[in-house]
Amino acid sequence: MASTKAGGSAKNLTDSNAQYLGVKLSDGSTAKPGAIIVRQRGTKIEAGKNVRVGKDHTLYSVAAGRVAYRTMRKTTFTGHTKMKKVVDVV
Repeated sequence: MASTKAGGSAKNLTDSNAQYLGVKLSDGSTAKPGAIIVRQRGTKIEAGKNVRVGKDHTLYSVAAGRVAYRTMRKTTFTGHTKMKKVVDVV
């Protein structure tokens, strides 16, 4: 006789925490100093004027103003050019 009841295995019952990534302030909205503009993994969007990068690649404003997105042509070290998104606070 078994001393305990047989237990089933449950493998897919855990879930990871949400990361809440993405654009927090859209184009034309006003930003205060320290306001988070974009939460991202890696630098998909780069920092422009009055915008700094946090240690987890979060973009935040350092001055009050309006958020403006633009694309910039960037040359890689291999000589290829690609378009990169840049966010400014003006």
